[in-house]
Amino acid sequence: MSDVVSRPALPIVGSILRAPEMLSVLRILTGLLFLEHGTGKLLGFPAGLPFIDQMPGGLLYTTGTLELIGGLLITIGLFTRPVAFILAGFMAVAYFMVHFPQSFFPAKNYGEPAVLFCFVFLYLAAVGSGPWAVRRD
Repeated sequence: MSDVVSRPALPIVGSILRAPEMLSVLRILTGLLFLEHGTGKLLGFPAGLPFIDQMPGGLLYTTGTLELIGGLLITIGLFTRPVAFILAGFMAVAYFMVHFPQSFFPAKNYGEPAVLFCFVFLYLAAVGSGPWAVRRD
């Protein structure tokens, strides 16, 4: 019985896609995607982010700074747990401030990215950075 539980269903996949490394891949890709929001708001690249022209200046610079610095720290794996915890809260606040008032359903209020970022950051806050990081925590 224990032999069945300990063997992966697909040995080749299990040897290539190992959980610790995939955690690092998840962290790096999440950080890069989040960083893109910050560069779009603060540096204008990529240009044409939706709804950016409707944001008040102070909110634009505050959110852009959190996204730029937080995305960079998550990408390189520096202070992953505390930064991810702060960003999870930031995304929860963003969802309830911006998206939730439009509709209860994330598919209708365009809030799916905020919800996904929130829970991926919460996961990273719980498990840490993975093996490919500047500072493992």
